[in-house]
Amino acid sequence: MRRNILVYPDPFLSRKASPVAAVDEKVRTLIRDLFETMYDADGIGLAAPQVGVGKRVIVVDVSPVDETAAPVALVNPEIVAREGLCVGMEGCLSIPGVQGEVLRAETVVVRGLDGGGDPVRLEAGGILSRALQHEIDHLDGVLFIDRIPSEAATAK
Repeated sequence: MRRNILVYPDPFLSRKASPVAAVDEKVRTLIRDLFETMYDADGIGLAAPQVGVGKRVIVVDVSPVDETAAPVALVNPEIVAREGLCVGMEGCLSIPGVQGEVLRAETVVVRGLDGGGDPVRLEAGGILSRALQHEIDHLDGVLFIDRIPSEAATAK
């Protein structure tokens, strides 16, 4: 089911999401809904708080930019290692029409659970690394515009 995406400055976007106690059918439905909503909006990532759900769940599919990448759903994701730094342009489905350059780790290692509740460890670079960091930020109530100087944000 497609859900409505909250738009900045909705205060829910600045709240920290709660950990998921167990990956059950409700969480799997949320994951399916997040993918459907993200694809419908032509996005490459979406976090549960962006649809008004205060749980630590994200989906990412960077295949429109990197054909080798597979869709990823993560429950309770956490970045356990970072390496390097790089600047890249970002936008957000919750902040339509705005882009800005954001400094992120070049590569990350992320740990969490998959949609079946099994532990996963993901090493990522490039656009996948950037998307994972962006979506995990959402779980902590951080928006990409919080990471750039205000004069650097541009309307598209």
